[in-house]
Amino acid sequence: MVVTDRISAFDVLLPIAIPYKGQVLSRIASFFLENTADIVPNWFIESPDPNAVVGHLCEPYKIEMVIRGYLVGHAWREYEAGNRTLCGVRLPDGLRENDRFPEPVITPATHAEHGHDEDISAEEIVAQGIIPAGDYAQIEEFTRRLYARGSEAAENNGLILVDTKYEFGRKNGQLCLIDEVHTPDSSRYFYLDGFEERQERGERQRQLSKEFVREWLIEKNFQGLEGQAIPEFPDEFVKDVSERYIELFQKLTGQVFVRSDENEDPLGRIYANVKEALKKLS
Repeated sequence: MVVTDRISAFDVLLPIAIPYKGQVLSRIASFFLENTADIVPNWFIESPDPNAVVGHLCEPYKIEMVIRGYLVGHAWREYEAGNRTLCGVRLPDGLRENDRFPEPVITPATHAEHGHDEDISAEEIVAQGIIPAGDYAQIEEFTRRLYARGSEAAENNGLILVDTKYEFGRKNGQLCLIDEVHTPDSSRYFYLDGFEERQERGERQRQLSKEFVREWLIEKNFQGLEGQAIPEFPDEFVKDVSERYIELFQKLTGQVFVRSDENEDPLGRIYANVKEALKKLS
């Protein structure tokens, strides 16, 4: 699996590349796949290159297990519109944007190959035969344990794992975790320092995630809806997004991010490293 610098929002591939984004996503995912393997088996074998992961080919369940610890993003927009039930889950009254839920809620979504993902309840997932009831119950348990592990790692590094999503499948008949884990594309992070004070004052929270890009697009009247034009991205904004991705990597992993040489041939490097890794597996 090769991870590029492309970026999407609202299920739309944007016409820009974020420098080093692919490396950040690949390395964070590899870090957490290795550090959550005691909770659930996963597809990861090794990461022979900063942009690439070698893993097992799995048969996916086409459901994203979204788990939310705070009322943010899509959940907040639904809540603000007056909806108190999301994916079959009853949400408490009287919450403000970014408030913490009494306990994390799981709000699954379909994994659409084309168009937008759609909310779906646990009951509908089982009734439609997307995931067998026994597997779904196990997947829910894995989702809560993974979120608890990710939340602990974030808090230890001065962050809050606001919400995230996991995907699951089967490898040789065994239930396993697939795709990315706790990356800024699949998760939202707030800075822990000052969170409560900003919430009390009704101020916007400081964050490290792709939600920063979504909010910028919303301000530019783009949410991926028909007839909406994708705005142009200023160079300074693209650079800012890149720096946020790198900052999140360093905070979460405790590792220093080393920028590659601008004159390097990334495709050649990736090809050589992956080829060598595959030799060891053959």
